[in-house]
Amino acid sequence: MSAVTHLPAASSAWLPASPCAPDLCVRAQARTAGPLRRAARLLGVVVVLLAGLPIALALGRTAWREAVTTRWSRLLLRALGVRFVTRRGFSCIGGSARARAVPEEDGPALLVGNHVSWLDPLVITATFACRPLAKAEVGRWPVVRTLAAGGGALFIDRDRPSALPEVVADMTAALRRGESVAAFPEGTTWCGREMGRFRPAVFQAAIDAGVPVRPVALRFLELPEGAGTGVSTRPSYVGDDTLLASVLRIVAARDLVAEVTVFPAVRLDRPPVYGSRAHRRQARAELARIAEAQVRTGLVEPGERAAAA
Repeated sequence: MSAVTHLPAASSAWLPASPCAPDLCVRAQARTAGPLRRAARLLGVVVVLLAGLPIALALGRTAWREAVTTRWSRLLLRALGVRFVTRRGFSCIGGSARARAVPEEDGPALLVGNHVSWLDPLVITATFACRPLAKAEVGRWPVVRTLAAGGGALFIDRDRPSALPEVVADMTAALRRGESVAAFPEGTTWCGREMGRFRPAVFQAAIDAGVPVRPVALRFLELPEGAGTGVSTRPSYVGDDTLLASVLRIVAARDLVAEVTVFPAVRLDRPPVYGSRAHRRQARAELARIAEAQVRTGLVEPGERAAAA
């Protein structure tokens, strides 16, 4: 039995909600960094952010934007005290006669993963050369909007359902130009021990652009030297949490690691680009189902994974 379960929550198709909240999901600090280390991390974050502003303004659509964004994301994670590791996941697609795994396929892809924290786009861009899909609220944060736009982020306003076709069109155009795009189809954040359902809308961009979908599972772990692994909910950004409270929890954590599990890409054998609406809707739903199932396997507790083996 997996500890990763789907908890029902009152939500709509466009504005999903998770039952996660800081007082329910965020565990108390077992090991904390000292005050000097916390202060040094906060200072490092400020320096990296300010240093990134002129770079973001100069990047535009330059050929080396993605490489610079990747290095800058890694630097900011290091300043926050977060390490990241990647591992390869395995894919076994069942119940689909039209989709297949393409493990070694290169080129642009729609990257889709579970959503835990505002750290997720940083972890994704530190791992892959891609353009993240960010919510419009991020665009209203001072400094952050300039950095996100300079790094190639695409913005989605969840308060405007009518804007969805335009967002999907922007994603499709980027994919057709050979740029990978990263999205979080749950539409909201969860604590990291559970996850929500993948909404199928963004998968239309992969169908229209003719590119595969690559599922990615994100987990935050605390890995003290000589000890076992443990899922950490401290980086989660859920409910009525504030950005400041989340940042302070992260810089106070010790041995915090972002684990990225990369699964083989999934491609439809006969994508219905010009098919009927019903066929296109079915294709989106099928890709969402397969990607969600793969990501869930990456969130199984380490002990359960060993027992299952």
